Amino acid sequence: MKLFIKLVTIFSLMGMATAKTKDANNKVMQIVEDAYQACYYAGDDAQRKARMQIIDRKGEKQLRQFNIFKKDVVNGGNQDFLVVFEKPSDVKNMVFLVNKKVEAEDERWLYFPGLDLDKRVAASDKRTSFVGSDYYYEDISGRNINLDKFELINETDKEYQIKATPKDPSQVEFSYYQMVIDKSTMLPMSMDYYKGEALYRKAEILEVKNVDGYPTVFKSKISNYESGSHTLVQFRAPNYNIGLAADLFTERSLRNPPASLFKK
Repeated sequence: MKLFIKLVTIFSLMGMATAKTKDANNKVMQIVEDAYQACYYAGDDAQRKARMQIIDRKGEKQLRQFNIFKKDVVNGGNQDFLVVFEKPSDVKNMVFLVNKKVEAEDERWLYFPGLDLDKRVAASDKRTSFVGSDYYYEDISGRNINLDKFELINETDKEYQIKATPKDPSQVEFSYYQMVIDKSTMLPMSMDYYKGEALYRKAEILEVKNVDGYPTVFKSKISNYESGSHTLVQFRAPNYNIGLAADLFTERSLRNPPASLFKK
């Protein structure tokens, strides 16, 4: 009888531990989903201008200026992005198109006007430099949260601190990354990427304003500690729910982007 009671107690404790683990996993996934929603899914569609400065180890600067359009196919799911470059002259009219997929690899294209050539960006290249900057192709539309495992490592009155570990380490250059999510906006204010235990890359949100009820990023920065370079992006003239047409985000727009939609 005593043995039976001990076994019941052990199994009960195991059940309680499993339930607690499940609750913790549900909580952290809800936090991550909310942060992803705040960062990438504000409004059914949106447009804004961006000014990018790439600053190398020696302090030399390169400029990129472009328009960004996005449209949700499904809120929180598939999504489309179009990036049309304006400056400088060597990238003017270059176009980057992303058809983001939740259950498959994103589809990405680049159009080079000087060569009149459009090129499919291979899935294996998604974590390589975007137009010579410290941003990666994957940063533009966001990393699929299904690719990582998440753990809530700390919580304060103002923020969540979350560790993300890739499910398939062979597909990425980092071992893990840590996010700090602001509870008031649910935006990931910083993301630190590690190789082993060495911090090698950091993404930061530097300025947030409320636009049409949406917390909106106005300044961001990515630093690469291996190369000594960093990239600053300033956003302006954001506009939400403007009724962008679905056919804007097709291969046809690579060669004929809608100049009438560009903000001055």
